[in-house]
Amino acid sequence: MKFTDGVWMFRDGVTDLHPIEVDSAHAADGLLTVYAATARITDRADTLNRGLVTLRLSSPAEGIIRVEAEHWSGGRPPTPAFPKATDPAWRAAASVTASEALLDAGALSAHLPLAGPFRIDFRSAGKLLSSSDAKSLAFLDVAGTAYAREQLALGVGERVYGLGERFGPLAKNGQSIEIWNRDGGTASEQAYKNVPFYLTSGGYGVFVDHPERVSFEIASENVERAQFSVPGQRLAYYVMAGPTPKDVLRRYTELTGRPPKVPAWSYGPWLSTSFTANYDERTVIAAVDKMAELELPLAVFHFDCFWMREYEWCGFEWDSRAFPDPAGLLARLHAKGVRVCVWINPYIGQRAPSFAEAAAQGFLLRLADGSVWQTDLWQAGMGIVDFTNPAARDWYADKIRVLLGQGVDCLKSDFGERIPVDGVAWFDGSDPARMHNYYSYLYNQTVFDALREHRGDGEAILFGRSATAGGQQFPAHWSGDCDSTLPAMAETLRGGLSLGLSGFGYWSHDIGGFEGTPGREVFIRWTAFGLLSSHSRFHGSTTLRVPWAFGPDAVEVVRKYSKLKLRLLPYLGMAARDARAQGTPILRAMVLEFPDDRSTWDVDTQYLLGPNLLVAPVFNPISAPATSASTGGPAAGQAAEDHPGTAPVDFYVPAGTWTSLLDGATVTGPGWVRQRHGLDSLPLLVRPNTVLPLGARDDTAEYDWSDGLTLAMFELADGHDSTLVIPASEAGTGAEDATFQVRREGETITVTTDSAKAWAVLLGTKRHAQVAGTDAAHITLS
Repeated sequence: MKFTDGVWMFRDGVTDLHPIEVDSAHAADGLLTVYAATARITDRADTLNRGLVTLRLSSPAEGIIRVEAEHWSGGRPPTPAFPKATDPAWRAAASVTASEALLDAGALSAHLPLAGPFRIDFRSAGKLLSSSDAKSLAFLDVAGTAYAREQLALGVGERVYGLGERFGPLAKNGQSIEIWNRDGGTASEQAYKNVPFYLTSGGYGVFVDHPERVSFEIASENVERAQFSVPGQRLAYYVMAGPTPKDVLRRYTELTGRPPKVPAWSYGPWLSTSFTANYDERTVIAAVDKMAELELPLAVFHFDCFWMREYEWCGFEWDSRAFPDPAGLLARLHAKGVRVCVWINPYIGQRAPSFAEAAAQGFLLRLADGSVWQTDLWQAGMGIVDFTNPAARDWYADKIRVLLGQGVDCLKSDFGERIPVDGVAWFDGSDPARMHNYYSYLYNQTVFDALREHRGDGEAILFGRSATAGGQQFPAHWSGDCDSTLPAMAETLRGGLSLGLSGFGYWSHDIGGFEGTPGREVFIRWTAFGLLSSHSRFHGSTTLRVPWAFGPDAVEVVRKYSKLKLRLLPYLGMAARDARAQGTPILRAMVLEFPDDRSTWDVDTQYLLGPNLLVAPVFNPISAPATSASTGGPAAGQAAEDHPGTAPVDFYVPAGTWTSLLDGATVTGPGWVRQRHGLDSLPLLVRPNTVLPLGARDDTAEYDWSDGLTLAMFELADGHDSTLVIPASEAGTGAEDATFQVRREGETITVTTDSAKAWAVLLGTKRHAQVAGTDAAHITLS
């Protein structure tokens, strides 16, 4: 939201009140309280008929500072509020000297000079990270509506990232962003997952602690500043230190939560009925059997909306016309080694029997007059479950428990964005404006808790679309509704990178795109991208995404990358552990791993899967008709006519020699590279100085990932010394993890382990050792 007309003037109807100088400051018990005058005070008379700004600075944990600024404090208590963790053993040092008020939070400090113009400086290790000056913090009146605004300084060239799953450019500079959940697809400025948090290339992050609408102007209204504003007379935000983006995410997710472990089987391929495609028990079993016949690994089969009758979503009752024996069907799927997911949402159509049940008990959102809020948008006469009512949450969870008792393993928790504000009354009295975004938190929390209660820790997973800050605790999430085109695939990737830089560890998308039917080329290109993501689901709108519908080449590519992903599970399991322990996403923007390489700052057409695999999806169409899928990446500059059936792809390679995991070819950076790739290929490069653990099986995700392990070594530097703790699996199988230590000294690489399981060493394409027990492998490079 913009308030100014250029640099010097406000827009018509806008007046402002901002701190001019510090009146007084007080320090006590880790809290710094500052009163700031809104005019220059020369005598006592100047204090009359003027506002006073109150600031409270505190620290919930080391390296994090909370700033709360108020004009008037008599408003209603702000509810709901984001849950936030604090370190009970931590206490920041607040002090007031003759020259400044200071809050020292370890790696981060806030400084307010007592003389001269009002200012807050945020410093880390002696470096000025950002600042707020006398014209930055303001309380504004816009035609009778109050707003609170802050502007934090940006350095020259400083980039801003995050703010949820956003589908435009990864660096948010120059963008106006509304933190307001919308069901708007992936090709607009709207977003399903809005998170009022950003981090910058300057080594810090900012979390605006408001679940309601937050308006960001990122180097747009004022090109030197990141601006955020909220309705009302109060503004609260946190600043967190780096110095690296990973450090910022660690601190942010320490505050707002991290994802738990998800089941091993969830990493395998998912196949869906699609949305409105016709399906019944016969077609479901036929699709699953066809996957097995073609030797295509399948972990989960998903039933979308029409497992229920039309007009009755979400009534939690199977459509007996298509599925006369749900429990029997699910048992047959389980016998085939396939898990089951079903679609749900938090709305209930009026024709569903559960609508009357919920309405009678007060479990649906009501209008101020006590009647049920209803709409015909999506489902006829539908109401919205009121998750602020504990009894409604229990009732909804009971419906889920029935499904789980029938054999459902996980749930796609769709929707949750179109939550009304005007004229509604929540059970617990929550502010409707603050509930709009926060509803997604309560909804997905209810679903995830029901799954975890039934299945146990580490065995719960959902597929959520809507989210806000803290929603990363209820994995996983997918990108929502995109077109079935190459540009839509690119915007989907940008959304995933942005969400990862907003604290979300797991992420997926609809392979092939959602709207329309993808062509063969789009489906195949998207398959490689999708199976090189943390979670992988084939799903569409009106047509099925079964691989054989797109030809034999598509079947081969699905088989190739499904098997590759299943072998990568020891590596992905280590990356998932980073997400749980540090808040680092599995799918990573280049800037997250290479923040000191300025060439990575704007790269949003490639990513790192975990810390060491560079993936560059192919977004360009093939240059000539392909007669068959062709492998490899011819060198830059080779003409398209010399390589029919290939497409160009440009990607950035950081310093060092990177090795293709697909064909062993090497590329040396830093620099941009152009290659041409056939339909079954893409740039998939292993970072230099990497030990890549590969699992023994490629037909299922449910195996001991540490048994029969291969340690593939790439460009190990002299002096390399790394320790790998390989998870047995993400499932609670009871199998023990395995620890390997790898050292290179001169021309010798030594591997030692505490594992009694079989393992092997791969150097380049040559297997150097096949060992078992706690043996050590010694490899001579020469």
